[in-house]
Amino acid sequence: MVASTVGNLSIKVSSPDVAIQALSGGNQQKVVIGRSLLTNPKLLLLDEPSRGIDVGAKADVFRMMVELSEQGIAVIFSTSDLKEIMAVSDRILVMSGGKLTADIPRASAEESALVKASAQGF
Repeated sequence: MVASTVGNLSIKVSSPDVAIQALSGGNQQKVVIGRSLLTNPKLLLLDEPSRGIDVGAKADVFRMMVELSEQGIAVIFSTSDLKEIMAVSDRILVMSGGKLTADIPRASAEESALVKASAQGF
């Protein structure tokens, strides 16, 4: 099971026996996601999934999120990075001051509207 998860999630590791702490931040993030997937979830909730990881690992994480969504797993993630939001979201919910300030389908989302909605409530 570990070997297939390592392969499926493109985790770069010399051996499945390597301690998680010895992996790069991006590979640690993939391990955490992979561990969550072992429970066969219907929903995956990610908080800032690309914070602190390199560009290649970010691409892997977002590719994984899209693939999981295509497999029928609902993926909800929070991020403050507009480029990430615009790249992988189907639906964008903006919160500001603890309140929902926008609910925008990706097809009609514009960065300026997202910025404006994020400033409401202050």
